Amino acid sequence: MKLPLIELKIDEANESFVSAIALVESPAIESDFIAFNQVKNFAFSDEKMELLGAAMIPDKPIYRTNNGGGFYAVFSKDTIRQIAQVFAQKGLFNNTNIEHTIIPADSYVYQSYITDQSKGISAPTGIEAPDGSWIVGVKVNNDSVWQAIKKGQIKGFSVEGVFSLFPTDQISDGSSSIDDAELSKAIKEFNAALFRVNKNNS
Repeated sequence: MKLPLIELKIDEANESFVSAIALVESPAIESDFIAFNQVKNFAFSDEKMELLGAAMIPDKPIYRTNNGGGFYAVFSKDTIRQIAQVFAQKGLFNNTNIEHTIIPADSYVYQSYITDQSKGISAPTGIEAPDGSWIVGVKVNNDSVWQAIKKGQIKGFSVEGVFSLFPTDQISDGSSSIDDAELSKAIKEFNAALFRVNKNNS
């Protein structure tokens, strides 16, 4: 189904920015992170409990709803770079949660960069992320959260925040493999995040 393509942007002056990163089962950008384990030393192994993956991918259509209408939202490379910079400037590295809820992930962002092949800055091996993608590394401090990750119950990152919508003159079919169940869940996560952020700012 072809729908309008809307570009999402942030405006720090109007409290519009990414405020947290959630650990989720079905990331809207359809990119799972990699869970790294420490190499075995001698007779035992100790997991580092670290994650590395894409938090945002540029120009990737993500289905969203607004006032009963559907559209595909995208973030440009420039907007993603701005989002990552504001996130760092505000020191939001400890703002993580589970599935966009009030449940803390007991984790923090320890690594953050934008991919740029011209500068030799690539996505991690196994992660399909074009230039301009925001890659984050997260240290997990909670054993229960880590077990959920190992079981495949948590598979990726999802940003949350307040965004400004800018209509484009383009139409998109989404070119997405996300199924209806995942789509419904992504929409609920997004709307819940917006409600919580707006409530906190009121």
